[in-house]
Amino acid sequence: MDITFNKNEDHNKLQLAELKKKRVDVSLGGGKSRIEKQHAKGKMTARERIEFLLDPKTKSIEIGAFAGDGMYKEHGGCPSGGVVVKMGYVSGKQCIVVANDATVKAGAWFPITGKKNLRAQEIAIENRLPIIYLVDSAGVYLPIQDEIFPDKEHFGRIFRNNAVMSSMGITQIAAVMGSCVAGGAYLPIMSDEALIVEKTGSIFLAGSYLVKAAIGESIDNETLGGATTHCEISGVTDYKAKNDKDALNTIKNIMDKMGDYDKAGFNRIEAEKPVEKPEDIFGIIPKSRADQYDTYEIIKRLVDNSEFEEYKAGYGKTIITCYARIDGWAVGIVANQRKLVKTKKGEMQFGGVIYNDSADKATRFIANCNQKKIPLVFLQDVTGFMVGSKSEHSGIIKDGAKMVNAVSNSVVPKFTVIMGNSYGAGNYAMCGKAYDPRLMVAWPSAELAVMSGNSAAKVLLQIEKASLEKQGEKITKEKEEKLYNEIKARYDHQVSPYYAAARLWTDAVISPLETRTWISMGIEAANHAPIEKKFNMGVLQV
Repeated sequence: MDITFNKNEDHNKLQLAELKKKRVDVSLGGGKSRIEKQHAKGKMTARERIEFLLDPKTKSIEIGAFAGDGMYKEHGGCPSGGVVVKMGYVSGKQCIVVANDATVKAGAWFPITGKKNLRAQEIAIENRLPIIYLVDSAGVYLPIQDEIFPDKEHFGRIFRNNAVMSSMGITQIAAVMGSCVAGGAYLPIMSDEALIVEKTGSIFLAGSYLVKAAIGESIDNETLGGATTHCEISGVTDYKAKNDKDALNTIKNIMDKMGDYDKAGFNRIEAEKPVEKPEDIFGIIPKSRADQYDTYEIIKRLVDNSEFEEYKAGYGKTIITCYARIDGWAVGIVANQRKLVKTKKGEMQFGGVIYNDSADKATRFIANCNQKKIPLVFLQDVTGFMVGSKSEHSGIIKDGAKMVNAVSNSVVPKFTVIMGNSYGAGNYAMCGKAYDPRLMVAWPSAELAVMSGNSAAKVLLQIEKASLEKQGEKITKEKEEKLYNEIKARYDHQVSPYYAAARLWTDAVISPLETRTWISMGIEAANHAPIEKKFNMGVLQV
């Protein structure tokens, strides 16, 4: 171990400590006092419900824990987007669980809440996973209803997806454990089976106050849309539960009777742990995003037995392509090599940059994985494609387009891990969010932006200087330095992995040590959905 390793380790472990603290903060939802109020009503919190529902001593992953982080401050914030989403196991069946957090604005829907719910449904649809809704929501958050109500990817899309999933044979179970009002009332009823909890659960298009105002009828909410009404009079719900735990136990019993699923047939053998210590990743990943390191050393700490079979090892060295196993699953890995490399022609290539030959190699490898039905894992630490006359004359745009084409048309499931940089078109070619990875996560060391904070600040500084000079202002060296620092600080905030996670550009910020679990559970989920399309790159300039 050298001094650089130790400095990197200290820095990355501090970032990990920050991640753990932020997870604790968001786990409190609307705060301890609101949790106590939830308990006083005889209700469990969203996280308690999910914990009780999922099989004990089994793995689970949380989708979008940092959704809404730092957003909606003028409205008091929206921790975790006001809804908790986990992938886990209920009665041995892998599924998605979506639970409204009533401690956050009574479970009201903010724009990010809608986006997160749609992401949960997208995961269920792509992987044909059963989805369980634990409903406890006051409906759309009215002060910003225009940002959640009318558009294609807004609130109404939820119910459209309910109908689509039903037609696909994807099991949907809903438990109404609190309020379920207005348009939201359609969600449980568009599910296959619906439960409602006595006294605390209620379903109606309009509550008692609105009914009184609209038609002059005086009625209490329990009589209007409580458990007895909907289980014995309207027939809207299928099961009446005494309390939260009774409802959750009923869901477990329903899931227990489900039959097996058709499998995609991805290859899996008995899992082996990496031989190289995964904890070493903290010392390998450099403190500065500009510094070089050897990505082979990262791969050795993520794959079974630290073994992999490299494809085209001596060609296109700034991208590593290899076959390996992660938790027993066969995978094809496409990783940016962050080390300065030397070609057979004696030329030096910058680590993290995609050159013509590396784009060509990655394209061929992606096609091979599709032919062999092997899931793809992209390990991103990319600054972009190589620029300059030599690259342009060699057709870097064409080679980059081929790689983007292969990623776009890939039919095997893709999983993306942002280890460090994720800049510009490099983000696209390495399967960024726009290219439909089944799951996309970032390490605390990640940065996601058009370009680095340093480069962007220099560009923006020149624009700002020109603007001020046009207005007759003289820019001193001190003024220029102050402007640069202000611009860089603003930009650095936006490249943070938490900024991306808040907006659901990624599914989570995770510890590097959790990477194997996310990829393994992701492939297991994907195995529920047989591949129905053939890999075809269409019209392509070769």
